[in-house]
Amino acid sequence: MKIDRRTLLRLAVSATTLPAAARVAHADTYPSRPVRLIVGFTAGAASDVVARIFAHTAGPILGQQIVVENKPGAGSSIAAHYVAHAPKDGYTLFLPALSTLTNEIVNPTSPPLDMSKDFAAVAQLAEGPFFLTVNPSLGVHSVGELVALAKSKPGQLSYGSVGAGSLPHLCGVLFEQRAGIKLVHVPYPGSPESVTDLIAGRITMAFVVGSSTIGQINAGQLLPLATTGAKRATLLPNVPTMTEGGVSGFGFNLWLGLLAPSDTPRPIVDKLADAAHKALHTADAIEALRKQGYEALDVGPDEFAAHIRDDVARWTEVVRTAGLKS
Repeated sequence: MKIDRRTLLRLAVSATTLPAAARVAHADTYPSRPVRLIVGFTAGAASDVVARIFAHTAGPILGQQIVVENKPGAGSSIAAHYVAHAPKDGYTLFLPALSTLTNEIVNPTSPPLDMSKDFAAVAQLAEGPFFLTVNPSLGVHSVGELVALAKSKPGQLSYGSVGAGSLPHLCGVLFEQRAGIKLVHVPYPGSPESVTDLIAGRITMAFVVGSSTIGQINAGQLLPLATTGAKRATLLPNVPTMTEGGVSGFGFNLWLGLLAPSDTPRPIVDKLADAAHKALHTADAIEALRKQGYEALDVGPDEFAAHIRDDVARWTEVVRTAGLKS
């Protein structure tokens, strides 16, 4: 049977409107089965810890289990690509960190990821600072003393990171730019390896997450000189900020958030954002996060999306200035 042009157009319009109605109905009943939360790092990493706190507290609010799955590799790009190409139904989510953005800037994947276009921002969950940390045997007790030592030995002091493009790496790059010093970058497979070599004196310094080194700091094996945050950290309140130490341009924390594939229906995004807010501001979640050196955030979809755009611009400029390439 031959179908005329007007009928074809009517069928085409119907085809585009029916999924929208279906999405609204689906959002009303979401979630009706367990939700998968993909983490791009191994168990015990900062992202994994926050993911499990979120899953434990948000699951009962949503009325479904949130299952954390670790897909480590390529600075979390493997996990990011996996979620970016997942169904846009709210059942496969991604927990990125700021380092996910910086890794993509330095080591763009193929095809490249656009964190603003390939994902729907849901919520910024928590944040915590890095600490510029040295071995006590180095004999410096402030950022100023460390800068003076680095200037007296250009290209001789080293800093460890968890890989090229990682946030600890770019913290070191920013430190060089702002302090006018030259350091040697030593990448490691993970934080435990870099901390081990820092304690052993094989590297001079590292920007580390306080939660993973608080034991060594309390034991006197490591000495934190400053925090990268805009204010002093609750975890180590006696440690000054980098700005207080005389090096400007910092004032940021490692944040961890929640993303869904792009074009996930906004009612589902809003439901997840509301659950995140309620879950991470419970007494249990606040205590669990603070034990790890993090503070719960109250940043919803639109503000989080803007924050992602600002961070991409900021770190792209740092990488451009340093001339870093994959």
